[in-house]
Amino acid sequence: MFPLLLVLLVLYPSSYGAQIRSQAQTKEPPLATNGQVFPWDRMRLPTTIAPLHYDMTIHPNLTNLDFTGVVRIELDVLEDTNTIIIHAKQMHVSNVLLLAPEGVRPLKVLEYPSFHQLALLSDSVLIKGRKYEVQLEFAANLSDSFHGFYKSSYRTSTGEVRVLASTQFEATFARGAFPCFDEPAFKAKFTIRIIREPRHIAISNMPKVKTVELPGGLLEDHFDTTVKMSTYLVAYIVSDFLSVSKTTQHGVKISIYAVPEKIDQTAFALDAAVKLLDFYDDYFDIPYPLPKQDLAAIPDFQSGAMENWGLTTYRETGLLFDPEKSSASDKLGITKVIAHELAHQWFGNLVTMEWWNDLWLNEGFAKFMEFISVDVTFPELHVDDFFLGKCFEAMEVDSLSSSHPVSTPVENPTQIQEMFDDVSYDKGACILNMLRDFLTPDAFEIGIIRYLKRYSYQNTVNSHLWESLTDVCSSDELDQGRMKHTEFCSKRKQQSRASKWYSGDELDVKTIMDTWTLQEGFPLVTVEVRGREVRLSQERYLRTDDPSLTEGFLWQIPLTYMTSSSNTIHRFLLKTKTDVLYLPEEVDWVKFNVNMSGYYMVHYAGEGWNSIIKLLQHNHTALSGNDRASLINNVFQLVSVGKVRLDTALELSLYLSKESQIMAVTQGFQELVPLYKLMEKRDMPVLENQMKSYIVDLFRELIDQQEWTDSGSVSERMMRSYLLLFGSVRNYLPCLSKATQLFNQWKESDGTMSLPVDVTMAVFMIGARTPEGWDFLFEKYRSSLQMSLKSRLKSAMAFSPLQDKLQWMMEQSLHGEVMKTQDLPDVVVSISKNPHGYKLGWDFLRAHWHTLIKKFDLGSHSISYMVTGTTSQYSTREMLHEIQSFFGSLTEETGLKMRCIQQTYETIEDNIRWMDTNLPLLQAWLNKRNTKMPHEDL
Repeated sequence: MFPLLLVLLVLYPSSYGAQIRSQAQTKEPPLATNGQVFPWDRMRLPTTIAPLHYDMTIHPNLTNLDFTGVVRIELDVLEDTNTIIIHAKQMHVSNVLLLAPEGVRPLKVLEYPSFHQLALLSDSVLIKGRKYEVQLEFAANLSDSFHGFYKSSYRTSTGEVRVLASTQFEATFARGAFPCFDEPAFKAKFTIRIIREPRHIAISNMPKVKTVELPGGLLEDHFDTTVKMSTYLVAYIVSDFLSVSKTTQHGVKISIYAVPEKIDQTAFALDAAVKLLDFYDDYFDIPYPLPKQDLAAIPDFQSGAMENWGLTTYRETGLLFDPEKSSASDKLGITKVIAHELAHQWFGNLVTMEWWNDLWLNEGFAKFMEFISVDVTFPELHVDDFFLGKCFEAMEVDSLSSSHPVSTPVENPTQIQEMFDDVSYDKGACILNMLRDFLTPDAFEIGIIRYLKRYSYQNTVNSHLWESLTDVCSSDELDQGRMKHTEFCSKRKQQSRASKWYSGDELDVKTIMDTWTLQEGFPLVTVEVRGREVRLSQERYLRTDDPSLTEGFLWQIPLTYMTSSSNTIHRFLLKTKTDVLYLPEEVDWVKFNVNMSGYYMVHYAGEGWNSIIKLLQHNHTALSGNDRASLINNVFQLVSVGKVRLDTALELSLYLSKESQIMAVTQGFQELVPLYKLMEKRDMPVLENQMKSYIVDLFRELIDQQEWTDSGSVSERMMRSYLLLFGSVRNYLPCLSKATQLFNQWKESDGTMSLPVDVTMAVFMIGARTPEGWDFLFEKYRSSLQMSLKSRLKSAMAFSPLQDKLQWMMEQSLHGEVMKTQDLPDVVVSISKNPHGYKLGWDFLRAHWHTLIKKFDLGSHSISYMVTGTTSQYSTREMLHEIQSFFGSLTEETGLKMRCIQQTYETIEDNIRWMDTNLPLLQAWLNKRNTKMPHEDL
């Protein structure tokens, strides 16, 4: 945490910086814009008054790109006061009135922009327990960023540009659209009216009740009153969208909204949303409380999607699907993002975290429920094959000392924005998965249903969840109507599952889970087998050369293990720094963290790794695909912290020549490819090409088995896509020849030839190598209305060796006319991973930093993604100094204190250490291997 002074300086404009510094030095109270003392000096609002109901009318003008409105807020006075503190940001507020039992009177208004606060001052005291209303008129410009009430636009196939206005209020942007109590605990009901032109439609959280004609040809849409909810979930859109609709089995109307020319790409999303909402309705045993659920594809959208209650919003790529042109991974991605947003209708919307420090209660659950729901509703997508990848991604950032606990204090909007990261989403999901395995799926389901029912329309903290998951069979709250739960609890009485984990004390979910949510990082469990004795120890896994940073951490770890003599999954709760287990007999091998259901790494000391290598080489299918993937990940990550020699990890990787399961194959690439990516940014072409050749050789047989078609399961198709792409860009001749041939044929047909979707990335990447090929891809990009095709074309163009084209792409994406600015982070990061463009990406980020932080917002995932994405593959002191010099020159208002900058420094330091330690070992090992395949340049 920063001291409060630094918090203010990080966040607010320089015009207030001097004022804040001066206040801190002299302890003076904050001053409003008119020079008067502002009556509140904290960023969080006081709890003397709470809103009950907002009644508001909003009139956006899509020609002038501004809006006006009036809001009447019904208040509940909880303590006597003569001051109402509310949020408003970058808007003109006027005609502020207090509607009291004794009559209407104007209120004096003070403004404190540093905290986005207004103080409404009453001459007389507002009395506790009495109801009052305040009315405010307001006006502002439509935002030209991606948050608040903002402008979006799209180009029709005839070249006409059409404008719409949409909202994105999470986390702290409702205050930029209307004056409000913009914190999640201030839940209220909302009655919304929107004034529009007849050529547009308006949609909001609730169904439209009626439309009234106004003078001047305008229309006013009246929407039904919402349920009680937080401000960040309010949404409204004014556009020319069309829609398609269906009704769920539970009677909820589902509609998909999109621009007119893309409405024919909505059928899959509509069917998926119906299926998924029905699933959640049944699983949570709580009916979806609104009469409708709209899903809208917005042409300009910064994040992936947003869970506004009753009106979820998405990037077009997150919702639109064309069976002819979209890939297997597109289908999986769209299904998962819809599943995520619909899970939020319960986790997040119905039950909301008290404050943003517990954001993971929203996001970790929604990420976790993606996998639970899609596994049941779309079993053919094999979503389980991809969960492990989320845990590895979380561990990547959680292994740095700059990581943060899942539940961590935050105060200002920049810190709040930074919470939307892999720790809140992916680590949150992984520890929930571990807890579900620990408690059993049935007990977990009973507990979370109890949590949702107990806290509906309320706000929660961590401990509320743990209490709901403890003693799930207590008779006072068990829902006897759910037969499955009743049966489970009667069995539980006969034989407690808990006894398999530990004995002697009661199950204390809170004590266990506090070790996973209130401290950062994750444990490394070291296992040493000596005869029947298994010695266990735990420490923090941390990529650092400062051992003191790993001290003082202790987790309660639900260990699972299996051995060569038994397929049974054995369980043990490790509560102490060290412990000993005894096996019934001596074994050839032991594998801990079965299927990697636990969020921890395992190191096999002594002969442990050798016995696992032997097993993988002779009988790798004795372990599940997830187990094999976790071994690949763990052994290479242990090289980084000096626990395992690089040649041991490389010896283990040799078994991959026999591997065919997607998670293990993918993890093989994830560990091996970064090694040559580090070398690409140094001048060492011989070793770099030796490493590339080794990887091609390792997977040659699997690559050769791939057909250039769209057949097979989703996992098989996604693996084919990756393997053919890898073979092509690595110039593996059979792939390169086929991709070149297909590109030429496709180009000669002017793009009308039907290419198998799974192979298009390989074909486009090879095509983008020449100026003529690149220009042809760009023409197809510009004219296509098919979102996933555009996405693949863009990725291929960003991997071109043509540096002038790469520079032009970034500039065009920033400009936003031909290529959308929402895609700029992906373009910049893709170019930064390109061996011909990495310096261009970093230079572009530096040159346009101030524009980027204004457009994408300080602390946002987009900014941190660009910061880490442009720098994470450097491994020299020179580049570290250049990067430190740039970020060190920033002020706190322009991002100096952002966590992603510290992550960047740590990652490069780690890369430098890795290269210094391991390059000679890698060289010696590859020389000894005598790779069969001749190396070729990219």
